[in-house]
Amino acid sequence: MHPAKMHPAKMYAVILSASAMVSAGCGHESVENGSLKLAGLPDPAPVEVGDQPPANKPPANKPPANKPPADEPPSDKPVATKDSPIERQAGESTVRDWPNWMGPNHDGVSTETGWSDHWPNDGLAVCWTQQIGIGFSSVSIVDGKLYTMGHAAGKETVFCLDLETGEPGWTHSYESPLVKNLHEGGPGATPTVHGDFVFTLGKGGRLICFRRDGGKVVWSTELQEDLGVSLPEWGFNGSPLILDEMLILEGGRVVAYNKKTGKKIWQTEKHRAGYGSAAVFRQAGRTMLTTLDCDGLRLMQAVDGAEVAFFPWDSPFNTNSTTPIIIDGKIFISAGYNVGCGLLELKGGELELVYSNRDMRNHFNNSILFEGYLYGFDGNSNRGRTVHLKCMDAATGKILWQKHGFGCGSLMIANGRLVVLAENGELVLASATEKGYDELARSAFLEGRCWTVPVLHGGRIYGRNANGKLVCAQLPRE
Repeated sequence: MHPAKMHPAKMYAVILSASAMVSAGCGHESVENGSLKLAGLPDPAPVEVGDQPPANKPPANKPPANKPPADEPPSDKPVATKDSPIERQAGESTVRDWPNWMGPNHDGVSTETGWSDHWPNDGLAVCWTQQIGIGFSSVSIVDGKLYTMGHAAGKETVFCLDLETGEPGWTHSYESPLVKNLHEGGPGATPTVHGDFVFTLGKGGRLICFRRDGGKVVWSTELQEDLGVSLPEWGFNGSPLILDEMLILEGGRVVAYNKKTGKKIWQTEKHRAGYGSAAVFRQAGRTMLTTLDCDGLRLMQAVDGAEVAFFPWDSPFNTNSTTPIIIDGKIFISAGYNVGCGLLELKGGELELVYSNRDMRNHFNNSILFEGYLYGFDGNSNRGRTVHLKCMDAATGKILWQKHGFGCGSLMIANGRLVVLAENGELVLASATEKGYDELARSAFLEGRCWTVPVLHGGRIYGRNANGKLVCAQLPRE
């Protein structure tokens, strides 16, 4: 790769791999009359592109690594109760929980029906808003609760909110660096809910396992200390992946922890940190893991982390932030700053390119695969006016259509529709079709910088901006 270089002072930061974790630490913040008492939240100051980032120092007052587990071990059963199973019926619609970044299948696709693409002319009705602090963490939704993260006044907070009202059930705060390197900063990982537990990763590398019921800390560790790595330029941002008994993370090493105890199982050699999450790759009866860091694409054995193959995919500004996408036994990756995308295949123990091009350069938000086509944003956040939403044939890399005007936005797919959150906060609905851009509806939704992928769940849409405004809007029913 020979990407055209750009002076770093002109670029916005990456780091929304939108992934999923947050930190641990101190006591719970108080909750009064349904309002969060978090210092610094009411009116966060805007951040200019030229602002200098704070020194990359680890958070103060670190707790000891790997706190002992609580008496009762985590449940491996599906997240459900007698009142709220994983799949709930809402009218004629089946509503699945959204337990982690990119949803239950890790693909950013929802099959939920029962909502209409005929939106009111005056916009969608807002059900509730909540202030959660600076950051880019998306939301996870399980059993009537919403989990997310934010930063205010030197502390990160993990939130458990009531899905219907937005009122807090529990919160947990701890000291953390903001890492506002050419962007607002704050947590970029999304909480992962598994069984009776919530796993979070903070910007400074604090990894925590909470009980869903009440927010009690089961175990925690500090990645900088435990992995022997320094704070990445853009902080830690990859969402935790649960595979069997393991919790998998990328953060200067790929590492596996025992999800029940926090004990480290294996770790890879050091490399330049990436900001996406790990993906599971299976071939010929073998279960492997694949990650994209700022050196390249890695493929390793899930059982022990042993390297299977590596393919260079160098990032000129240490900004590789996407998660590999598995497509019919092959691996798709994409990066910004004119590096571009590629489809790779494992043959004879080596990763080989099927194709590569510079037509789908995802800066930080993943493309979404749907019925053989990839939908994503091509271009960098510092040149938002030139960014295009594109549809690409996943098998060949051919671009079928493109549309500009969204800035460096994000999207998910629901019931065959593109749910697009533009960088300026406008919400757009379009058909997920290779035949051409077909807009169905549009509504005001948020303001300020919006780089975080929205989530459609239960006939509502949830989204946030960089300064921490979280909005829940109602979709009309069919």
